Amino acid sequence: MAALITSDFQIPNNIAEGIFKKAQTGSTIEQLSGARPQKFGQETNWVLTSAPKAEVVGESSQKSPTPATYAPKLVKPVKLQVTMRFSQEVQWADEDVQIGVLQDLSENAGIALGRALDLIGIHKLNPLTGTVSSLVAEGLIDATSSAELSGTAYDKAVEAAAGLVLGNGYAPTGVAMDTALSFGLATMRDTTGRRMYPELGYGVGITNFEGMKAAVSDTVSAKNEATTATKLLGIVGQFDAFRWGVQRSVSAHLIEFGDPDGIGDLQRMNQIALRAEVVYGVGIMDLGAFAKIVKA
Repeated sequence: MAALITSDFQIPNNIAEGIFKKAQTGSTIEQLSGARPQKFGQETNWVLTSAPKAEVVGESSQKSPTPATYAPKLVKPVKLQVTMRFSQEVQWADEDVQIGVLQDLSENAGIALGRALDLIGIHKLNPLTGTVSSLVAEGLIDATSSAELSGTAYDKAVEAAAGLVLGNGYAPTGVAMDTALSFGLATMRDTTGRRMYPELGYGVGITNFEGMKAAVSDTVSAKNEATTATKLLGIVGQFDAFRWGVQRSVSAHLIEFGDPDGIGDLQRMNQIALRAEVVYGVGIMDLGAFAKIVKA
């Protein structure tokens, strides 16, 4: 049968689209702040830092100037890639096997790219190394407003963070929760032993909490990636202040020669590599729109 995987191939549309759909499922940012169309490259947004105020004007009186100031805010591109190696013999297999390879690339690369949006947008991490990347300028972890969890009072910590956001002049529209926070909220009990939020189940699929849109992922704490514990349990904020979009569509290509990932020559090891890439544009309009929930 004709080979699907050649030296220059396109992932079938249904699979390529699946990469982006799955890239969204692992991200709290995607759920709380929808993607915005972007062109490739650095973009400049303008943030209204001092809103205009109306003036009471008397009959035949002079009108005063209305002060209003804007500040530029950059949305910067961040490129991410996933390179996966396979046995060279997969090229000799029939189409069913080759489609399976593409589907495997789709699923695993999609999960990785989805988690990466949170890891760079919240923690500025290089997901592969678990350390802060110099290529990412800022993340929600840089927010200065912070509420500390006291004991098991998870709901009070969320409430305190929401109050900080309001105090900064923003509206708390959403909360990104680590699984530890969502489980803690879901299993809180009153003095009689009854669960206080039984509608939350065990905190896995929370979509709303106290009127705020909610999203749950262990990417909030980055406990599976970060080499140093972050102590972050959640982020409350006005999430339209986080701007992101896909500047370059997910693409994939076959690599048959060389050492594309630094672990040995492909031909010598009888391997081929498939690589998927995406470029996100990421920018935070004002860190004051967010407040962290942290462990003591």
